[in-house]
Amino acid sequence: MRPSAILETALYASDLAAAEAFYAGLLRLPVIVKVPGRHVFFRVGEGVLLLFNPDATEVPPGNPALPVPVHGARGPGHVCFAASRDEIEGWRQRFFAADAEIDAEFDWPNGARSLYVRDPAGNSVEFAEPRLWS
Repeated sequence: MRPSAILETALYASDLAAAEAFYAGLLRLPVIVKVPGRHVFFRVGEGVLLLFNPDATEVPPGNPALPVPVHGARGPGHVCFAASRDEIEGWRQRFFAADAEIDAEFDWPNGARSLYVRDPAGNSVEFAEPRLWS
């Protein structure tokens, strides 16, 4: 047996309101679960992007029915969203209109296109053609 997909990906941000404005506002991802000061979760296709306040995830859970282990990270992480070349151009235009700085945009040696921006917490957010990993 081996895993067939990634169900969820986690990033960390101390300012959850600013991060939510980026992911729900600029990226238009639907919020599916939110606990103020602790986390906000977004639907991304069949998967979920978990956005945690790193201070809150270091605190052991108080609910024995949900014994999620303490976890977390500090510093910038990375997430990559699948997008076609045309969609990447659309994202570039949306970021330009929002005065969001683009870190990089280029074609990989296999011809796949990537575009990188930063969320308010400094996480690297990439949009890439799925053939990047083909």
